[in-house]
Amino acid sequence: MALQGNLRDFSVNEILQLLGTQNKTGCLILEWNTERARVFVHDGRVVGTREQGMDSEDPLLLFLLKVHRLSDEQRRGLVSVHKESDRDLEDLLLTGRYMEPDELKTFIERQILNDLMRLVRWENGNYRFDPKARWKGTPLVRLSIDGALIEAARRVDEQKRFVTRFKDPYELLGMHDLPDPDEPLSEEEKELFGLVDGQHTVAEVVDAAPLTEYEAYESLHRMLEAGWITVVGRRDPGITLTPSPLRAPRPVTRRVSWGHEALVGALVVGSLLVLPLAARALRGAARPVAATEDVFAAAQLRDVRLALELYRREHGVYPVKLDELVAQDWLGPRQLVIPGHRLEYRVDATGVALELHAER
Repeated sequence: MALQGNLRDFSVNEILQLLGTQNKTGCLILEWNTERARVFVHDGRVVGTREQGMDSEDPLLLFLLKVHRLSDEQRRGLVSVHKESDRDLEDLLLTGRYMEPDELKTFIERQILNDLMRLVRWENGNYRFDPKARWKGTPLVRLSIDGALIEAARRVDEQKRFVTRFKDPYELLGMHDLPDPDEPLSEEEKELFGLVDGQHTVAEVVDAAPLTEYEAYESLHRMLEAGWITVVGRRDPGITLTPSPLRAPRPVTRRVSWGHEALVGALVVGSLLVLPLAARALRGAARPVAATEDVFAAAQLRDVRLALELYRREHGVYPVKLDELVAQDWLGPRQLVIPGHRLEYRVDATGVALELHAER
């Protein structure tokens, strides 16, 4: 008997649980109005929620663009190579050295969970299981169906709480206090600290964050409850933004050595506390750039200060020139160019100075 029908009779949860308990291999095809979705399973485990290959609506491609792991330029390059070779996106990302297997696996898992969170809320539509439509090759991910569904259900419940807390998307978020030195920070929270400046709304921060919508709201909720950020006001709808538009961190396209990655990984949890200390260590360091002046410039200056401190921790001294940070892959060349500003760096017998001057 073919496994097909309407989602009003059997939910996505029930169908996937059945495929898991029976260790099925194939593809669950879902359709609701103009929406279409695929869930590939292998021996009762989820291995993908996308068709192999690559098109403009590839779920993994869209996910990597949303979380800013791929730039639009990189996307165009991947599209060009795919047209010539017809290879799968995952294969292109690995052979093109866009990322290592473990990193790609993490992104695929996040993308699958994000897709399942959407699918388990479907209350209507049609489903059909095709045992002949199988995932080609060795899948990078094999998620337990029960575990994935439990996590998706948890996220759906949590999102209801976030919708209640952030029901006004025009609230302005600002910094309130830094975390304690021993406070463990998630990667999502580290990303968001650079976007909360007191000048932009909840909706703008969520849209600019290199995270999914759920991940951004989850992190903001915890940061609010911890007292690290606070609501500082509200901007009425329709009012033109006078500060610089919020820009999220750009995708990392450079490749750094494993030694550098290990050191950065060990220090990044304390980076929010290192920055003020590094600023004091840099004699004559520039005053903090206010959000009303240029948020992007302030963020770039923090990146340079952190890179200087990381360099000093590895070598015992600060670099003679900022170009050494680029030469050793602590920063990309463009990170030393701050539009509308002049960056000055000096080293002498009394210490070092990092200064940012607005160009007139």
